[in-house]
Amino acid sequence: MDPLTLLLLLLITVIGRCVGQEILPEGPVDAVLGSDVVILTTLVNKPDYVFIIWNYNDGHEQIHVATVGSTGLKVNKPYEGRVSVNETNGYLSLRKLKPEDSGDYSITIVSMDGATKTAEIELRVLEPVSNVVIKSNIPEAIEHNSTVVLTCSARGSFLTFSWFHSDATLVADGKRITIKNEDTSSTLTIDAVLRSDLTAPISCTAANKLEKEKSAPFKLTVHYGPDKVTLSPVKVPQFIRAGSNFNLSCYAPSSPPATFTWFHNQKVMEVAGPVLSLKDIQAHGLGKTMDEYTCRATNAKTQRITASAGVSFAVMDAISGTKITGPTSILIAGNSSANLSCQATAGAVKTRTWLKDGKALSLSGRLVFSDDKSSLMINPLQKEDSGEYKCQLTNPVNSDEASFKMEVNFGPDPATVAGEDAVEVNDKVTLTCSALSAPPANFTWKFNGTVTDVKTAQYTIEKALYKNSGTYTCEAYNAITGKTTMSNHKLSVKEEGALDEGLSDGAIAGIVIAVLVALGAAIGLTMYCRQKVPVESPY
Repeated sequence: MDPLTLLLLLLITVIGRCVGQEILPEGPVDAVLGSDVVILTTLVNKPDYVFIIWNYNDGHEQIHVATVGSTGLKVNKPYEGRVSVNETNGYLSLRKLKPEDSGDYSITIVSMDGATKTAEIELRVLEPVSNVVIKSNIPEAIEHNSTVVLTCSARGSFLTFSWFHSDATLVADGKRITIKNEDTSSTLTIDAVLRSDLTAPISCTAANKLEKEKSAPFKLTVHYGPDKVTLSPVKVPQFIRAGSNFNLSCYAPSSPPATFTWFHNQKVMEVAGPVLSLKDIQAHGLGKTMDEYTCRATNAKTQRITASAGVSFAVMDAISGTKITGPTSILIAGNSSANLSCQATAGAVKTRTWLKDGKALSLSGRLVFSDDKSSLMINPLQKEDSGEYKCQLTNPVNSDEASFKMEVNFGPDPATVAGEDAVEVNDKVTLTCSALSAPPANFTWKFNGTVTDVKTAQYTIEKALYKNSGTYTCEAYNAITGKTTMSNHKLSVKEEGALDEGLSDGAIAGIVIAVLVALGAAIGLTMYCRQKVPVESPY
């Protein structure tokens, strides 16, 4: 120790010291290793002093740093080149900080009258924050089973730690999630870990008053599941059409993805994967009866197995090849009967419906169904039985139909002739003969019993002559039934003007009404006048 320093220390000891903490601000003063720092004072103007003395105490001994006096600045040898003191306000500048610079720094001001003021402040030289890293106690976790311990470590001084889940601050609940902080590390413990705990990356920050650094995002795989196993489609019909593109799909949230096993009535099926196709079912010789199918999901990591609810169905062939067979011979109303049969070449038939000309058929005295409605008997046939018969077959997976046209021959029904009864000479005459018949009737016309050349339904005379008066007979003949019907019509040919009708019926009626009205008015007037003529009393 140089003589000046020894003298100053002795002087302080001899004179004594006064507490002067107000000359330094509140501490501590923090600075980063390798940086510069200035320890400020509260002195505003140049104080009246003999000496300003700065000392350092590392907890074991006190070391002189520098002194400012009338002769200028005197820096202790260990601090040469690194320390300066402002002569005006006593600020102490310390450059290129070292770890050993941490400690208590005191300032002593010796006044001209020998009084002293002393104050002390702590300088903390902080190691820079660096190497913020998260490590896990396990490489991967199992949901509900694993306890995850994440340790965030860092280099630096006076560190505080914070944890983040994605961008949100992670807060411990003191139960399942706890955080324990130490000087250079922090431990995050998650008991019975959930997938939601680590769905987003975890990060931590290490900080002191001067610096902050964040770790790289940390990801840890949490294996879970399989959760609830579901089948698609959710609603499966009781019957599946054979040969259709039907599939059952099995799904379960799981990490890693689950493997699937299919069961038929609780017996394992040799089908791998999440999809059970109808082709797989039929390849196993299944589906002919109403059976139950289930799916089980297995997670190799969690060792958990979860089963779906069962679905039951049967495979049914679609109806096809529907055909109606019926009579091929000629049918005659009143003499023939008909048997219609409806069958399909494939598929199980559940219901049969018969229609005629689009309307449902019902039982009657002439119409009888077989027990399963596969056949229909009509006896005897009538003309109204002609038409299109349709058979509709259905089962739970489809429907099919066939039609059959049946023609019943009948007639001819009684013939009728429509036309003029009387015409004048040279008028045109048209007589029309009609008779319901299937097939259509052939017509023959006779005049006064003699067969004419007319073979159509109409008999036409372009200009009537007197000799055309007489009886016209129409004969309708059905070549299939062999029946003939006839109708007579009388025609009278008169001289010109003989058929002049005079006033029409309407005109005559109008005249009659007018006469009656006039008569009524005359009677009314007469009665009125008689009431107005005075009658002389006989008394």
